[in-house]
Amino acid sequence: MNYQNILAVIEPELVQQKSLSRAIEIAKINGANVTALLTIYDFSYEMTSMLTTDERENMRNAVIDDRTDWLTNLVTTHYPSEGVTIDIKIVWHNRPYESIIYEVLEHGYDLIVKGTQQNDTLKSVIFTPTDWHIMRKAPVPVLLVKDHAWRKNGQIVAAVNIGVDIEEHMSLNQEITKQAKHFASLLQSNVHLVNSFPGTPANIVIEIPEFNSANYDEISLNHHKQGMQKHAQTHNIAAQFCHVELGLPEDIIPKYAQQLDAELVVLGTVGRQGISAALIGNTAEHVIDKLNCDVLAIKPKGFECPIRL
Repeated sequence: MNYQNILAVIEPELVQQKSLSRAIEIAKINGANVTALLTIYDFSYEMTSMLTTDERENMRNAVIDDRTDWLTNLVTTHYPSEGVTIDIKIVWHNRPYESIIYEVLEHGYDLIVKGTQQNDTLKSVIFTPTDWHIMRKAPVPVLLVKDHAWRKNGQIVAAVNIGVDIEEHMSLNQEITKQAKHFASLLQSNVHLVNSFPGTPANIVIEIPEFNSANYDEISLNHHKQGMQKHAQTHNIAAQFCHVELGLPEDIIPKYAQQLDAELVVLGTVGRQGISAALIGNTAEHVIDKLNCDVLAIKPKGFECPIRL
């Protein structure tokens, strides 16, 4: 929980590195170390098969040296560490998300911080962004940073899934809330628990016209409120910071994040892969593009990273 070894993912060519700024900010409070990681790959390298092995190696090393100088200058010039140890690492790899996860597995980082950008929804479905790969597959929490400054007393939103008696979801709720409280303690702020639930299934209304959907929704609301109250009491969170509303998570979570002007939303991600990931995605992925604040994605206990060293 008390992050000590933070991996900040660097975007090539940019001077403003949101991930590094946020990583340093957290490290100052936690007394953590930060590694600035830049993954590079020059596709022209694939076209040099006519060169000797030594010539290819020299070309690759020249690119790495150039990028190392660039990153070193960037860090020393624009990011005063103020007591935080910042290591610099350049990795040659043609799949950035894999190189990031390899680094975590090999060196024991406990938090990945990465800047993120608004994605076109259609492209996100067809071409899975690096952010989504990391969220699905990384074995540690992933903090996706947007252009939204953290301020003291800013609000933290914990997006929980109350009312489902499934052990994986219940343990994930516990971890999400603990993580949210940790960041709230750093910012001296409050944690708001947000939970949404679906309304009456449309097929029931169609097939059973006499079905009382309003009554069904009221019963569901009370059920989720009771579950929220129990969960909040476990974590000493006051009722005024608990929010339960009918609707889809991708609508309700951004709604409260905007109303509260939240600094951070903490949510769980289940790590789907294959066709189901491409067609369905998960709550974290549907929500992330609608938020104008940072997102911390948490894995459930027992999650097995699909990538091996």
